[in-house]
Amino acid sequence: MLRRQTKVIPIGNIKIGGSYPVAIQSMTNTKTEDVGATVNQILALEKAGCEIIRCAVPTMEAAKALSEIKKQIHIPLVADIHFDYRLAIAAIENGADKIRINPGNIGGRDRVKMVVDKAKEYQVPIRVGVNSGSLEKDLVEKYSGVTAEGLVESALDKVHMIEELGYNNLVVSIKASDVLMCVKAHELLAPQCAYPLHVGITEAGTILSGNVKSSIGLGIILYQGIGNTIRVSLTGDPLEEIKSAKLILRTLGLRKGGIEVVSCPTCGRTRIDLIGLANQVEDMVQDIPLDDVKVAVMGCVVNGPGEAKEADIGIAGGIGEGLLIKKGQIIKKLKEDELLPALREELLHWNKD
Repeated sequence: MLRRQTKVIPIGNIKIGGSYPVAIQSMTNTKTEDVGATVNQILALEKAGCEIIRCAVPTMEAAKALSEIKKQIHIPLVADIHFDYRLAIAAIENGADKIRINPGNIGGRDRVKMVVDKAKEYQVPIRVGVNSGSLEKDLVEKYSGVTAEGLVESALDKVHMIEELGYNNLVVSIKASDVLMCVKAHELLAPQCAYPLHVGITEAGTILSGNVKSSIGLGIILYQGIGNTIRVSLTGDPLEEIKSAKLILRTLGLRKGGIEVVSCPTCGRTRIDLIGLANQVEDMVQDIPLDDVKVAVMGCVVNGPGEAKEADIGIAGGIGEGLLIKKGQIIKKLKEDELLPALREELLHWNKD
């Protein structure tokens, strides 16, 4: 698909926009003031594939903690600021690679100018963020409610304000929990915005509902070539956000690499714990550094080998036993509890074959 070209913006040690790949982002749910817990979570997210991490900065203590956090992580650190312009300034001074603000809730133009001046001094990008839940009252009245048009107007007003203050090192995000409103807003904004767009469905929900809503919304938006960074917002462990984001990008063809797990639905022929086995395989492959390998998990020894022939490697279960299949050929018959270790062993030695 043809990606829309935008201004290139450096964030720490990576770049977004232009022809750079869509970057995966997440947000910590620890207290930022707790440096140890926050660093541990970020390191786990890094290992899972997170490329940009955002931390809430609700206090001055949190802003100052960024300095120590930065020393112990390896990906760009974004400070999430609301209401207090002084926290944005402190976050920049303590090493934030980017700040996220909503100029509409941070105070008057003079306070926004102080933040912009500090960002300009340190050459730190500003992400201008607008959410449907905090749309200005005058725009709600103008459009008779919260609408895609109102979100776009709000975002562009704030972008123009910062541009008038002499700064254009910007990233823009407009988020809504209403999927189709969010899609429409991005379709309206993209032709009018030269800056990289951070895309996500806000307050998407739990692992189930959040994944469904995010997959639909992000899928439609990204398929149109819109978006430079993404976050799958889930009420749960942030590691789940990374897994989902990677799968969305790989499914759309926007990212290669990693191990893809496919599994059949259960049916009356299934004589093995296929659901448990498929979940174990999906978890097991997360730390195996292989690119573009497809693993099939099938529940039937009758059709399993045939169904798995398009995969690079797979397992097909029977009654207390199963088959290990490689490149369409059955290579081993194993007991049920031996399938997972055998599959892992094959994958660990994949490039040595």
